[in-house]
Amino acid sequence: MIFSPEEREIGKQNFEDAVGVSRRAFIKTAAAAPALGAFYFGYEKLKGSPVKVGFIGTGDEGSVLLTQHPPEYMEIVGIADLRPTNLKRALTGDGNEHRVGLIKKLGHKTATKIKQYTDHKQLLADPEIEAVVIAVPLNVHASITIDALRAGKHVLCEKLMAQNITDCKEMIRVAKETGKLLAVGHQRHYSVLYDNANDLVKQGVLGDIKFIRASWHRNNSFPNADSWMKQIPAEDKVIAEKVSQYGFDSLDQLINWRLFNKTGGGLMAELGSHQMDACSIFLGKKHPLAVMGYGGRNFYHVKGVGSKDKQNDPREIDDHVYVTLEFPGRHYEEDQNDIVIVTYSSINTNRMEPYGETIYGSRGTLVTELEQSVMLYKEAGGDTGGGGPGQRLRLVQAAAGGGGAVLSASPSTAPVGGGVGAAAASSNEKVSRGYTEEMEHLAWCIRNNIPQD
Repeated sequence: MIFSPEEREIGKQNFEDAVGVSRRAFIKTAAAAPALGAFYFGYEKLKGSPVKVGFIGTGDEGSVLLTQHPPEYMEIVGIADLRPTNLKRALTGDGNEHRVGLIKKLGHKTATKIKQYTDHKQLLADPEIEAVVIAVPLNVHASITIDALRAGKHVLCEKLMAQNITDCKEMIRVAKETGKLLAVGHQRHYSVLYDNANDLVKQGVLGDIKFIRASWHRNNSFPNADSWMKQIPAEDKVIAEKVSQYGFDSLDQLINWRLFNKTGGGLMAELGSHQMDACSIFLGKKHPLAVMGYGGRNFYHVKGVGSKDKQNDPREIDDHVYVTLEFPGRHYEEDQNDIVIVTYSSINTNRMEPYGETIYGSRGTLVTELEQSVMLYKEAGGDTGGGGPGQRLRLVQAAAGGGGAVLSASPSTAPVGGGVGAAAASSNEKVSRGYTEEMEHLAWCIRNNIPQD
């Protein structure tokens, strides 16, 4: 959905004001809390020493997790990665603000004391390590997680949990058998921004929701535009003969694992899983009733389409996917006609819109973008005045017996609801994507011996 800068700002202000009204008492307390994530998600500041952890996999996602890890809750004892370049950038970063490196995060003295391993089993043999964070290619999620659990370590495994349901069930079985915690990194469950957005949904501010549209569109048609297709660094060629021991056919398959069916899961696994998870959160964490989808290689390898390098690209995964899902509505058990349709698309040839979700209700529309902002707009008409993307709003608590809060047009263009507290906790400024909070919560559960939370 395309908005003008003015419409975008109005939508953000509408959201902040609505959250400020709907959660006024909650926000006031949250803004004063020493740890915002802890206050929101039911855990506390850690009592006792930080949990001693190891990180297995320090590539793109692993380095994000290293940057976001909470030193007050976790002390990094060791890191493991087969690739020399990944071990190096774990310390130094790679110039991306999301992967700053441990030297910048912790200081040179502390960071350079962290043990480095080229085999995850060497790290797991370290008796000092209590838990591990696993961010490796998808095809080895299950095997490394099971190795870690059997070594007596608690585990946070990045999403997807595994490549198939059989492996997922085995991971759960071994966690129960060993008595160790197993968490899966769907971090939007720990996003303050999404929690506030979902609160408005649960209150019925949007009215009856019948449709959600989610998308993650990228444009890889230009030369060197695809972040999933990487060149092989010279420093990594020294491990070319070793990769077969770890489940990979070649060094290229290890480095570009997202592009191959054996090692990855394609667009739905890497991108769609996040957004299907978000849609499920907005719909009460329900499972879909039915799914219909299409996926194909409609750009890469297609004669006459794109440049020559795209036609010769070695990837196996689909480059365009489209999915339609039927979810049960709030009153489905009483009337099975209460259905919510969710559509998802992920493409590789256009990125006009930022990734996110749009929730269409009978009284309003809520738009999330880039996990960093939420915009709220009112439907035009009815007793509550005008609407649309150019209309400033206020949230009105309905009279007794009249239902929940409703959106009303505001005669003012000035902020009408939340003020500083709402802005801080509704988090329309630069916000945490939930990585830090999910690690904090795991550490808190370990220290408090909480088996399920």
